[in-house]
Amino acid sequence: MVRDGGLIDVADAIGEGPESLRGLLGAGPLDLVAEAAADVDPTLALADAELLPPIPNPQKIICIGLNYADHAAEANIEAPPVPTFFAKFANALVPDGATVPLPASSTKVDFEAEVAFVIGRPAKDVAAADALDHVAGYTLLNDLSARDLQFQTPQWIPGKVFDGSAPCGPELITADEVGDPAAIGIALDLNGERMQESSTEHLIFGVADLVAHLSSLMTLVPGDIVSTGTPAGVGSTRDPRIWLKPGDELVVSSPQLGELRTTLG
Repeated sequence: MVRDGGLIDVADAIGEGPESLRGLLGAGPLDLVAEAAADVDPTLALADAELLPPIPNPQKIICIGLNYADHAAEANIEAPPVPTFFAKFANALVPDGATVPLPASSTKVDFEAEVAFVIGRPAKDVAAADALDHVAGYTLLNDLSARDLQFQTPQWIPGKVFDGSAPCGPELITADEVGDPAAIGIALDLNGERMQESSTEHLIFGVADLVAHLSSLMTLVPGDIVSTGTPAGVGSTRDPRIWLKPGDELVVSSPQLGELRTTLG
């Protein structure tokens, strides 16, 4: 737990308990942890810690495609009537500050700044009106995409799964701290130049709708990551097109969720 620029060891605060955030989410609401740690002092400065992805071992990483109308328009694809989604896997996750090697199998790797949410309570056939009760919090994710591999087949997954293709972090910000999930800012800078900027206000399918829809298809479990889609401005739709190269620096940022930095190797 982050407090006043320092880290509190949750296991020390609550006694015997899960050894991972995913396990902690499965054990109960995070507000119980906050209560237990109310009088506990930080034991390590955040600046001295090496962070992992907030959930390094999720059961599922679900990514929503074409969920901003402006991105669908720039890609010349009609906005979908129901959420379009695909999967990434745990090999794709890397933390804030990571260097991601560009895959040898692709010459057209692109960026996608996204707001992701993490499931905190099991969800199956959840109504949209109750869906936010199942969200533990929010984080940033960069859906790095090998476009030449993505469109080799009707399924997008081949371009989405290379090692390190899902930088995620820097922290999980709990839902109570984030506030309105329809007002989360999101932006991306490439080598200091602003490429994308929007807000979850402009999502076609908001967080509650996504939880409701996905939970009608499968059971969502604590620790599952759902990345909500990217706004306009990706490199593959620009003229001239922009493909990532070694040494490029990407910063995904949000007033509510912090900054997620990635270097391409």
